[in-house]
Amino acid sequence: MSTPYRELFSIPGAKAFCISGAIARLPISMMSLGIILALNHLYGDWTVAGVMSAAYILAVAAVTPFYARLFDRFGQRRVGGIVLGVQVASMLVFACAALWHVSLVVLFVLAVVMGLTQFSFGALVRTRWAYALRGSNHEHELNTAYALESAIDEVVFILGPILSAFLATSVHPVSQLFVPTVACAVGGAVFFSLKDTQPPVMEVVEVAAASHDDLDVRAAVDGPKRNSAPVVGVRPSSAVEEDTLTVHQLQVRVPKHRNVMRYGGVLSLMLIFVVFNMSFSAFDLSVTAMMKDIGMQWLLGIQLAMFAVGSCIGGLLFGVRELTGSNWRQMVEFLALLTVGYVLIRLFMDNLIMLGLLSALSGLCVSPVFATGNLIVKKSIPSRQLTEGLSWLTTAGQIGGSLGSIVAGVVLDHADYHVGLVLPCATTAFTLVLAILGWWMARREQWRAGLAKYHAPHFRGFGNAMK
Repeated sequence: MSTPYRELFSIPGAKAFCISGAIARLPISMMSLGIILALNHLYGDWTVAGVMSAAYILAVAAVTPFYARLFDRFGQRRVGGIVLGVQVASMLVFACAALWHVSLVVLFVLAVVMGLTQFSFGALVRTRWAYALRGSNHEHELNTAYALESAIDEVVFILGPILSAFLATSVHPVSQLFVPTVACAVGGAVFFSLKDTQPPVMEVVEVAAASHDDLDVRAAVDGPKRNSAPVVGVRPSSAVEEDTLTVHQLQVRVPKHRNVMRYGGVLSLMLIFVVFNMSFSAFDLSVTAMMKDIGMQWLLGIQLAMFAVGSCIGGLLFGVRELTGSNWRQMVEFLALLTVGYVLIRLFMDNLIMLGLLSALSGLCVSPVFATGNLIVKKSIPSRQLTEGLSWLTTAGQIGGSLGSIVAGVVLDHADYHVGLVLPCATTAFTLVLAILGWWMARREQWRAGLAKYHAPHFRGFGNAMK
């Protein structure tokens, strides 16, 4: 391991919540595919399997921000103990129902219910990293931590489909539904049992101690003295007694939770991640159609894995390098490189060796885009709402993946895979335009804030001079 990652895991408790969170994330790459494989084998219907899988994904996307808000407001351990049990129970019920070959209507309802119990472990892990790396000594390592988590996401998405396909074909058609259930139960239980790295619900506010010469401090220390001479600068005892504060006055008002979408850059990132994730579904479906058309289905898994392997390596490299410029600028640069990579893939798609090589090279830019997006959210949203903000990016990715599958399916039905591989080029190029616009808006906000800070003292000085 290189030095930045070695320093990262030297933080007490970091290894435990990182590894347990990675294990608990296995369902995100196995359940959707597992539903399709199980239903196709048991019921012999691809359409029903695809619709049920899509319904499950949309249900997950709908409730992810809601659970994140609960975690932010009441704490990870307190909420996680309840929702994890409900989640594992719903996954187990669905797997058993598929094993017992219940009716499709009941299974469809159970799939939606199972989706409504899912929450984002990735957002919880990233929130813990932000808490563990708080302060001036570790703040610079947050980009390394988020890059590592993006790489772990890619590892999960590499191993998950391979494991699902192996279990469905070699063990039992429903076994790939039980394995992620067990992984979620074990990894989640360990994750929520870690108390030391859990972010606190209440914010700690640093308060400077008052000086001993402060009038109120001297009055409180000396107390009312009836027979003593009045101290210069100190109010009489009657005034001190009249100035006592009530308990109601001492109550601290907790700041209301502002809508996450109202923070600068979050709405732009949501749109960016929706369009960005459309490219992945379009790429996967187009390559799948191509491999099937040329009779090379046995190479499909390796071909798709090349892209994910490149993304994993890119995430790890991004974490050990200190790049210059803002996170918005870094996102624009990586999206520009990825757009060029997709264009080269389209040009050399008929050569499988070049396709695999270009897929791996293009994948180097994917994890850094996700990492920079998470860093932008971290800097835009207060810590008490960080889990919710990160979860919205997960939701945007899920929505984008579903839309990409729909659009690519329509294109492949009416054209062929040559046209289908144009979609990743178009969607990534459009994402690049959106990122440039978001970068420009962020720079404009910084310029306005700096201008206000510059002019404020001058206006105050001018006002005093006028007086």
